[in-house]
Order: sequence, then C-alpha cells, then structure tokens
Amino acid sequence: MQKSFVIVLIAALLGAFVFSQFGGTSSSVAFIAGVVVATLIFTFIPTSSANSADEPYVGPTMTLYVGNLPYRVHEGEVKALFGEYGPVNSVRLVRDRKTGRRKGFGFVEMSEAGAQKAMSKLNDYSFQERTLKVREAKSQESDSDNS
Repeated sequence: MQKSFVIVLIAALLGAFVFSQFGGTSSSVAFIAGVVVATLIFTFIPTSSANSADEPYVGPTMTLYVGNLPYRVHEGEVKALFGEYGPVNSVRLVRDRKTGRRKGFGFVEMSEAGAQKAMSKLNDYSFQERTLKVREAKSQESDSDNS
C-alpha cells in the first residue's frame, strides 16, 4: 500500500469519529465525509518529496564514467545505486548502434559532492556479479584536441 493511501484512510477514520460524535450523523455518512475531506487536503497541499524527485539537481554537477556494467542492467537500477550518494540528474547507458545491445558502460551525471562519494564507494564495488569501475568522465573536447 502507498503511504499516502494509509494516511488518507487514517484521516478518514478520525474524521468519521469526529463527525459522528459532534455532527449527530450516521457513521457511514461521517466516514464518507472524512474520506472527502482527507482527499481534498492531500490533493491541494503539495508534498515536497514529490516535487524534489521530479526536478533535476541545480548546482555543481559532475559526469562519471561507469564501466564493467552488467549487460542486463537498466537505467533505473543504476540511478538507484548512485542515488544513495547524492541527487542524480541523468543516466546514459551506451548501446551498440547496429545491434542495439548495451555495451557494458555508461555515464551518470550527478551532484559534485555525491559524485565524489560515489567514486570512492562504488569503484571496485561488486554490482550484480560485476566489479564496477567508476571514474570522472573525460570531456569530448579534450579527446578531439589530442587527435
């Protein structure tokens, strides 16, 4: 069950008790009134956690190269792993152009402080039976200058 549903249910039960004690109405009408009031409260009062999860991190960011990823891993799993160390803006897992299969590496853009923590904790970390290699990603401009 979702946490908000449980809260609405508890608020509805409390509302039903209050309405039945002071309103002189039947318990079923009081319960329905409690559900309506609790739903309206949760609909019109935004929660800060839902808004912060949808908005990308604004501040100094760093892009990490993540190598030796399992081929079956998905962006959400990588985001959850790195999200333990700080806000993650994006995850890009590289695919082969011809076959569409993952190549086993990718890039994670996240907060700079979180990236430093993630590099120290997740480099040589065993993830889904693979040992990850986590480094700061090199920019493409520096690669083209060296050529």
